[in-house]
Amino acid sequence: MVSCVVFDMDDTLYEEIDYCKSGFRAVAGAIANGVDGAETEPCEDVYNALWSQFMAGNRTSTFNAALEQFGIAYDEELIARLIKIYREHYPSITLPADSETVLKSLQTKYRLALLTDGYMPAQRLKVQALDIDKYFECIVYTEELGRQYWKPSAAGFEKIQKAFDVEGENCVYVADNPAKDFVAPNKLGFKTIQVNRPGRVHHEQAPNESSKADYVVDDIREVVILLGGIER
Repeated sequence: MVSCVVFDMDDTLYEEIDYCKSGFRAVAGAIANGVDGAETEPCEDVYNALWSQFMAGNRTSTFNAALEQFGIAYDEELIARLIKIYREHYPSITLPADSETVLKSLQTKYRLALLTDGYMPAQRLKVQALDIDKYFECIVYTEELGRQYWKPSAAGFEKIQKAFDVEGENCVYVADNPAKDFVAPNKLGFKTIQVNRPGRVHHEQAPNESSKADYVVDDIREVVILLGGIER
């Protein structure tokens, strides 16, 4: 019998693209206001440059490319400061109604946990902005365990199992990214559900059979129905 449902956060409970937009707004504001003596540029123009780079697939040197576009000199220290601004800004994100409905429904029937990868304090700030800590008995930020324990490591899942004193066969994991999310819970005996939000950032395919989720849904509200079937 299922007694524990574990959720991923980014692109599962909300669309991570909203966080990216919020972070780029924060960085654009800093650049436009002359961070570290850089020449002032219109904030909207800087934001559009950042967003264009991101949407073009530049996910590793977005800030560098945007600064170059405006002819703004930069060094490693400035890039590090912009990354810090991005990760430490209070995000303008909200919990979608579909996720709120699911969490409220499941909270009365199961023990809920959240397991999320990502840099700190960004992940904690996301939880605060989404106002979701009230739904979860246990929240595991894998960054706090050590970056080597980000998924696909099993460490975060085992921590939740220990906290709830529950076997894998009694757990379900709901997440979005088959490239890393389902490897460990599948091995631990969890049932796994992949949620494909339309605006998701990651569209990777599972590299092998062991990485695939047991179920795939396009609407997180289907998770409630699936859990009923798994129970039977």
